[in-house]
Amino acid sequence: MTLSNEAEFTAFVVDRAPALVRVAYALTGDQQTAEDLVQSALAKAYARWSRISGDPEPYVRRIIYNDRVSGWRRQGRRPELLMAELPEAGPAYRHDQDTALRLTLRQALLSLPPRQRAVLVLRYLEDRSVEQTAEVLGCRPGTVASQAARALKKLRELVPELDDATAVEVLR
Repeated sequence: MTLSNEAEFTAFVVDRAPALVRVAYALTGDQQTAEDLVQSALAKAYARWSRISGDPEPYVRRIIYNDRVSGWRRQGRRPELLMAELPEAGPAYRHDQDTALRLTLRQALLSLPPRQRAVLVLRYLEDRSVEQTAEVLGCRPGTVASQAARALKKLRELVPELDDATAVEVLR
């Protein structure tokens, strides 16, 4: 890697790593796992940095999603380990508006199956289209739509005081 490519990669990591970790945390529900996932994705991107054309963020995010989905497939449907307390959040996660609602929503989100959680993160947190989400997850658009509908229905059952707009804002 040339010196200019290395400086470009370093600038990208410094600028975008907090946002990447936030998305990975929404996918994993665990700070350490999220950081590991991002670190692994950045290592893979570093190896191909000179061949990435255009904005590198979509490329890195796709690595994150693909690695996480691959991890789910390797794990099978083992239950996740849920913590009694959330890890201390960094500045990218802090919103003092409604902490109780945020914690309730995060717990509800973690109770969803991994695929549904990934669909919600891509569709609503990342603001991707159904087609883009399907492409990232390697499934059909109809699958994305049905998974999103099921996930939102379940979230509404678990957190009845929450509307869709509030849910997206609380997750960010």
